[in-house]
Amino acid sequence: MDGLHFFILEDEPIIAFGLEDLLLEEGAKVSLATALDEAAEVIEGASFDFAILDVNVRGEKSYGIARTLLDRDVPIMFATGYGDSAHSEGFENVPTVTKPYSMHQIKDAMNRLSRV
Repeated sequence: MDGLHFFILEDEPIIAFGLEDLLLEEGAKVSLATALDEAAEVIEGASFDFAILDVNVRGEKSYGIARTLLDRDVPIMFATGYGDSAHSEGFENVPTVTKPYSMHQIKDAMNRLSRV
């Protein structure tokens, strides 16, 4: 993960900073947002190698941000406590890591994205 740039959208600060720390320990660069409007600002004009998006952000779904990133060919994965079953149409093939997740699960999801 050395040098890869990740975008994280997570509204729970403890989870967001924990994930950021995991990725930084692996040598990644991280950009973080904790709300959908903040996410839209962070991703505007930026480029990322991967994105990890919480599905439910402050009572709203992150699918608009997900679509914007996919339209820019940024591989995304969802992070949720609800598993794969709750995704909106068009996101059925997006890997999901279930909270609490590990670096092993994130790397596995990245490998699945790389094979797509």
